Amino acid sequence: MGLIWSLIVGGIAGWFAGQFMKGSGYGLLANIILGLVGGLVGGWVFGLLGLDATNTTGRIICATVGAVLVIIVARAIRK
Repeated sequence: MGLIWSLIVGGIAGWFAGQFMKGSGYGLLANIILGLVGGLVGGWVFGLLGLDATNTTGRIICATVGAVLVIIVARAIRK
């Protein structure tokens, strides 16, 4: 159940990040991957700040923030 829940949260977070950064999603698979990577990055950043995502809403916010950071870094590297 944990893997399925991670995929769902990752998909939602990736979609939110896509909406925030360019106005549309990147597609289901890319949203899930972006959300999962964003969850790792967001968890690391939130940990540095002393914050902890303990519920589903917090995890989605954390993963979305991380996914936005991943998009920003990827765009900077691409240029």
